[in-house]
Amino acid sequence: MLDPSFFSYVTVMSITPGPNNLLLATSGVNFGLRRTLPMISGVLLGCLLQNALAVLALEWLLSWMSAVRLPLTLAGCAYLLWLSWKLWRAGAPTQREKAQPMTVAGAIGFQAVNPKAWLMATNVALLWSAQSGLLPVMLGFALVNLPCILIWAALGDRLGLHLQTRWKRQLFNSVMALSLVATTLWMLADALR
Repeated sequence: MLDPSFFSYVTVMSITPGPNNLLLATSGVNFGLRRTLPMISGVLLGCLLQNALAVLALEWLLSWMSAVRLPLTLAGCAYLLWLSWKLWRAGAPTQREKAQPMTVAGAIGFQAVNPKAWLMATNVALLWSAQSGLLPVMLGFALVNLPCILIWAALGDRLGLHLQTRWKRQLFNSVMALSLVATTLWMLADALR
């Protein structure tokens, strides 16, 4: 059985700001909740896939992580900086129909370079998989993670109603881009220490 510490940990890691939640909120603002649903599905499925990989290959993962930690962090940070640039340059609401939110596959793939998601998957595998097993961990994770990431997209969707003017949308996208840059620089500084 999973204990309360599992649910507490997954809730905190799923609800706090990070690359997924910043992108979900931004997608909610720019595309609305309904068009962000594929991205939500991809984030959840990608995180579940990460957790399954970490649980099933824990010993291999631990030795591998030390060897690829820095290259994975650098690749992830480079991608996050590119996403930040795209957010910074995001168009006005009149260009909304031309742009597309992240797809399920894109959001699943994003988890491969998301350092926060890897940290969460590794910790879940280390702390709870041995005592609880793969299926209870995956089910518990999905039940906690989905409402948390849905909140970010829904908040973005509601916020989007108040950001219909060009300057407000640009200001929001700029703040989100700078938040993603700050998160990236913090992860990079931590990795290079």
